[in-house]
Amino acid sequence: MTMSHDRSGAAQGIEGVLLANRSRIIRFLEVRGAGDAAEDLFQDLWMRLTDRPMGPVADPLPYVMRAANNLMLDRYRSARQSALRDQAWGEAAAGHVPSAETALISREQLVLVEAAIVATGERPARIFRRFRVDGLQQRDIASEMGVSLSTVEADLRKVYAALAALRRQFDAA
Repeated sequence: MTMSHDRSGAAQGIEGVLLANRSRIIRFLEVRGAGDAAEDLFQDLWMRLTDRPMGPVADPLPYVMRAANNLMLDRYRSARQSALRDQAWGEAAAGHVPSAETALISREQLVLVEAAIVATGERPARIFRRFRVDGLQQRDIASEMGVSLSTVEADLRKVYAALAALRRQFDAA
């Protein structure tokens, strides 16, 4: 047997464990605090475990559950760091009053950002607002709008590309 065949066999073994225990893993993630994001986390787990080559795993189910637990820990740490960063940013911004010139430039840039979002089209703009402003998950937006998840992702990429181009213009000025 070749090394590549061993790796694909191991990946198929992990995929089999993931498929056979999908509902159990999702319940585990929900209990650990993922809530509605458990499906998304399961997809992340799938990608992490099947994306890279690995050797045979002696006890694959405990291995997968440990990986799911580590994924949840990463999610908690990231959320905590984000909250601390937002708090620090809010405290720093609360004591800072921008100059009239800075405020005017910011308002002008905001108008340009809004125009760039609107220029991507009605659906991409609406999807972007529902995702970034309202905080809805992409899966929920797809369901709400009657489109596929890949359509939501493509529309978000379209808006992000427009905003990135605008950002490059701001940076160049």
